[in-house]
Amino acid sequence: MANEFWLSDRQWAALEPLIPMHRRGVKPKRNREIISGIVHISKVGCRWRDCPEVYGPHTTIYNRFNRWSRDGIWQTMLEALVDPGSGGTQSIDSTASKAHRCAAGGKGGAQEQAIGRSRGGRTTKIHAVANASGRLIAFDVTAGQMGDVRPAPGLIEKLPKAAQMLADTAYDSDKFREFLIARGSTPVIKPNPTRKKIPPFDKVSYKGRNVIEAPSRI
Repeated sequence: MANEFWLSDRQWAALEPLIPMHRRGVKPKRNREIISGIVHISKVGCRWRDCPEVYGPHTTIYNRFNRWSRDGIWQTMLEALVDPGSGGTQSIDSTASKAHRCAAGGKGGAQEQAIGRSRGGRTTKIHAVANASGRLIAFDVTAGQMGDVRPAPGLIEKLPKAAQMLADTAYDSDKFREFLIARGSTPVIKPNPTRKKIPPFDKVSYKGRNVIEAPSRI
């Protein structure tokens, strides 16, 4: 099948040591094929049952994805792989993704699934921070009606301090600016034109914010 995704030797060399081989129960097998199949599903957006057979049984691939999601293994692996760096510039932004009507109904309700109602209908909002190269170094998901700036401090405080934090008008909050300054980061936030007192704004540095809106670098 064309357009199959396979982990490269370099990617696998970084990922293989992070696979939990010492947990109780059956040891995971065919890890490279199954993880490649999971990434393939994520990239093309097909149903689990339509996953190419070359990766293995679709039930095995789904069960691995579901079990490792429930146990927090994917999160642990991602945190180990991300190199947030230090100093320099970071950018923060968010985007809304429309939830399919079949997405609701899971355990915990819509709030637990980060699904909410906004002007775009049933949506999930993705909040992300990128380094100066445009690589995502942190992200979170919330219900779609969540304001951009509200989850920002919790997302940023886990990261190394940046010399500058770049953000658009949605993050123009006095409280958020104070949070950044207290961390030792300079806010480079586009001011809301309705402000009575416009804070300092570095237009040249702000141009670097486009990296978080550019296509993902793989």
